[in-house]
Amino acid sequence: MPLRKIRLELARTPQHPEGSADHGYEFVAPLTADGHFDAEEWRQARDRCTVRRFWRGEAPMDGRLIHRGSRWAFHYDDEDDEEEPIFRFDRHTFNPGDYVSITEHDGELRTFRVASVR
Repeated sequence: MPLRKIRLELARTPQHPEGSADHGYEFVAPLTADGHFDAEEWRQARDRCTVRRFWRGEAPMDGRLIHRGSRWAFHYDDEDDEEEPIFRFDRHTFNPGDYVSITEHDGELRTFRVASVR
């Protein structure tokens, strides 16, 4: 199963009523034909499942998709304990227009829209 590059952009918030393409994530992960995350394939390709967090006014953060216990998260290379859990990651579909929530490093749960899957 090929790996896909998924772009998440910040969904509507009080600060960004139209959402924001300048705030989000691009990550690589294996997806099934219907857009679900494939955990078995991830085990085979975990070293290639990377993430880049981009946020206007901040330096990009690079890391990887990890699995700890029962949760999935983004873990950043430059940060010892920096993890951003992804709410129900293994149950979501990642198709353009879908939504996913991530607890970011500031402790805030934010919603992101799937902008593209390549």
